[in-house]
Amino acid sequence: MKHNLSFAYLIARRLATSVDQLLYPPICANCGVFSSHHNALCAQCWKDVKFIEKPYCEVSGHPFAFDLGEGIVSADVIANPPPYKRARAAVVYDGAARKIVHLMKYKDRQELSNLMVNWMVRAARDCLVDVDIIVPVPLHRWRLLSRRFNQSAELARNLARKTDKNYLTSALVRKKSTLPQVGLPAIARQNNVRGAFIVQEDKKPDILGKRIILVDDVYTTGATVDAASRALLQAGADEVSVVTFARVVNEH
Repeated sequence: MKHNLSFAYLIARRLATSVDQLLYPPICANCGVFSSHHNALCAQCWKDVKFIEKPYCEVSGHPFAFDLGEGIVSADVIANPPPYKRARAAVVYDGAARKIVHLMKYKDRQELSNLMVNWMVRAARDCLVDVDIIVPVPLHRWRLLSRRFNQSAELARNLARKTDKNYLTSALVRKKSTLPQVGLPAIARQNNVRGAFIVQEDKKPDILGKRIILVDDVYTTGATVDAASRALLQAGADEVSVVTFARVVNEH
């Protein structure tokens, strides 16, 4: 009897899945053509994604054109050491990956965070080993009201869930409304976010002595994550590492 019930349950589940796929067929997360799974890419879009693999700068995560040896850091990091311990990104901000970011950020496609975070976990294994807390780069409250959700918070929440880490959303805040970073040159980006972030006084005990992962959607020049990392370190964090879905890669 028990075996018959289990078999009937299995058949019912498969039937429900078939009906669901008939009513809501899986489509490519990027271009919308029919795909094999929900929240996945079709074969054509998959070929368009440039995953960031070694060799890359051990600190900034910027990929190198050639393998220069284990533990090598870039000239930019030597000249201007960042406040964070290391930064990792899953993909180059280009093509299909760029469109995925825009769909999530501006078209409310929050379900794409599952796909994005799966790639982030793979890219940031070395950062996620000993982390205590995962923290998102915050939006200013006025920007949050206009956009309705913070894409970085959605990624951070999903990353914490998939890795079974603690998620802290309210400690780091953006105290001033900055200009959008898009289109600003590097120096202007740095000036734009200088002093923009603080850790709230009542949340400093949650930060003190902790190893933190700071999450954002895109690493461009590093100005935003640098400013946010400094705020966390000034509040007593032991170390900060940065994990993003994508990063802008300048060819050297």
